[in-house]
Order: sequence, then C-alpha cells, then structure tokens
Amino acid sequence: MYYSLRGEIIHLSAGIAVIECGGVGYKCQTTMNTQKNLTLGSTVKLYTYLNVREDAMELFGFYTQEELAAYKALIGVSGVGPKVGLAILSALTPQQIALAVASGDVKTITMAQGVGKKLAQRLILELKDKFNIGGSDVEAVSGAGAAVSVTSGNVPKAIEALGVLGYGPSDVSPFISTLDPNLPVEKLIGETLKLMGRK
Repeated sequence: MYYSLRGEIIHLSAGIAVIECGGVGYKCQTTMNTQKNLTLGSTVKLYTYLNVREDAMELFGFYTQEELAAYKALIGVSGVGPKVGLAILSALTPQQIALAVASGDVKTITMAQGVGKKLAQRLILELKDKFNIGGSDVEAVSGAGAAVSVTSGNVPKAIEALGVLGYGPSDVSPFISTLDPNLPVEKLIGETLKLMGRK
C-alpha cells in the first residue's frame, strides 16, 4: 500500500520515527541501523512496509531499499515476526545477514535479541532455499562472458550473499566483475550495491 514516505522527522525515540507528510504524522517502527541516519527536524525518505493484523496496522520504515528487502525476506521465514525482523536488522546490516546466511554462520545471527540457535538455523536454511543459493548459479554467470571471471577470489561467496538480498547472479555480475576479487566478501557486497546505485 505504501512504497515510501518523504517528509520531516518530527519525533524520534527508541525504535520509532514519526515522519510528517502533508500535515499527517506517520509513525514508523525502525531499526537501529536506520535511526543512525535520522536527525530530528531533517527531511528524509523511508522505504516502508505495512503490516496488517486483525487488531492493528503497523508501519515499518527503512533507510535503504536493501534493508527493506532484507526485512521482507526475514519475516517470510517461519518463526520470524515483525519485531524479530527489526531486532535482527538492528544488530546486523543487510550485507552482514546475507553473508551469514551464505556462509551458514549461526553465531552471527544469534547476536540479534530474541534469536536463538534453532531460529538462526531455520533462517539460514529457509533463506538459502528461497533464493536458491548455490554453485550452479555462480557457474552459470561465469559462462556468460563477464569482463572478469566471477569464480575467482571471494566473488562467488559475495554473489551467494547478494542472492539473500534478492539479486540474481545475472543482476550483479556486470558490476562485481569490475572489482578486485580478493576484497573481503562484505566489501565486495557493499561496493557492488553502490555500483548498482541501490545504496
């Protein structure tokens, strides 16, 4: 229903940002990572997700499209509700989540409040399955004539991690192939998103 909101921040508190648009204040639940980019009185654009329940409608706001995409992926996992999704994205960036899922790093995901080992394992299993992360996708890209091989260095891991954010190998290969394959995986993810103009 709501894709984004643009307006003045008239209130900030823990996990809450109120954006005034056309004289109406919209209460958005936000992550700590989003709140780091917000200043009271400034004009901001937040990408939104509307959660409709029988007894309430809740609006969630995110500073980047990557964070919104990661949030939607997280709450699609069995056992991950809106609050837990916010908690995960408050503890970890979308890039860190993508990397943790791609590498099966349960410990990193359990850093989020309310996320135990079993839920972290389910999250990794379901997100890997959902985005079909695997070597076959990476190999398919390598045969597509990219400028630089996307099977060298840390590039395959970065491509798998970007899959968690919903970007297929064909989407990212023209950009990631221009980077140094020996960069750390998280750096490759961040630089690729910048090149794609999505960050």
